[in-house]
Amino acid sequence: MCRRRGLSKLVDVSGNISAANVEETFKDFWASRPRRPHDGRKIAGVAAGIAQRYQIDPVIVRVAFVALALCNGAGLLMYLLGWLWLAQADDEVSAAEALLGRGRSSTPTALTVVLGLAVIPATGVFIDGGFTMVGGVLLSAGAVYLLHRNRGQLNRPDAPAFAVGEPVPADDQTTARVTPPAWDPLGAAPFAWDLPEPGSAPEPVAAAPPPERRRRSRVGVATFGVALLVLASSLVASSYWDWFDAQHILGLLVAVLGAGMVLGAVRGNGRGSGRGLIWLVVPMSVIGVGLTTVDFDGIDSDRMGSTQARPTSVERVDSRYSTRIGEVDLDLTGLPNSGSVTTEVEVGFGSTRVKVPRDADVTVTCRSDLGGVKCLDKQSDGRNLHEEVTDNGPDGPGGLTIVLDVRSEFGEVEVSRG
Repeated sequence: MCRRRGLSKLVDVSGNISAANVEETFKDFWASRPRRPHDGRKIAGVAAGIAQRYQIDPVIVRVAFVALALCNGAGLLMYLLGWLWLAQADDEVSAAEALLGRGRSSTPTALTVVLGLAVIPATGVFIDGGFTMVGGVLLSAGAVYLLHRNRGQLNRPDAPAFAVGEPVPADDQTTARVTPPAWDPLGAAPFAWDLPEPGSAPEPVAAAPPPERRRRSRVGVATFGVALLVLASSLVASSYWDWFDAQHILGLLVAVLGAGMVLGAVRGNGRGSGRGLIWLVVPMSVIGVGLTTVDFDGIDSDRMGSTQARPTSVERVDSRYSTRIGEVDLDLTGLPNSGSVTTEVEVGFGSTRVKVPRDADVTVTCRSDLGGVKCLDKQSDGRNLHEEVTDNGPDGPGGLTIVLDVRSEFGEVEVSRG
């Protein structure tokens, strides 16, 4: 009864949800929030703690974090907040609360500060103006409300036990034995009040049942096979339909793998249930976040992969070298020391490197929405980079003239002399 008391006032008699009920739900969640266990964790134990608190499979929680990560990285933001504000199983308070002087936490102060600083870029302020923070918080708050309202009564933390040597409250003081032993009906031997009846045989200890052998599941293998089939079909379909680009193909793969992990979690925790797929889903989700962050609309190319070119004449220099995902390596050092060349280099997600002759007269514009730029003698890192350089080389004006426009949406841009 005491475990349900915290949730007894969350829903009114008619079952409707009110603002007061929502507030009480979040207050009760905070008072009984999960703790990060040492066992079963993959990184910091945030998913394992939530799963343990609400008695659900941790794979489902990890899939939820991965799904949120695809929303402009909101899952990373929520995981960092959980790392900061959910205490470990044997700590007094969370890492953030310990930093504020409210108790003891085993998390090093330096790590807590680093995690706090990492929250700032994870909010998406530097990428999409904070939409990540708003969308991620709203989705996560709704999920927490529904989860705690339906399963908050499960596995609630018990009241702290009294330490040895501390006085027991009067309400908890009880008589150890009411009826004296048969051999001492008058109760004249207080020292024997807690002794068992003479001759009473100890109760037999039941033998522990043999551990149940887990049945090997084929969900993981089947899911991986379906994912390979989806990948092959999508690559073939990409030749006929523009919808099957890198972002959509990656999204389909993550969806298939995530569904398989959830199915494996529902069917059981045996070997082969799909838990190992998390190590494939996480890096794919990170790549997906990068792909959704990059604006590919400005890249006039459907090509993916690496491009290497080393023209030896002015006529062989293309007007544009581009790729959506990959890198472009353009070497112009083989051109003759006369004539004029104008070309563009565009990369969506990846790096681009251009080498120009040592004595050429170069006018170059280097741009990167997010990454780094090394434009001859100018170098910078960050967001929305734009550098323009005009350099006639060590021999001064004259000779080969090169006009370059080098751009990368997400990656490194480098223009150097050979």
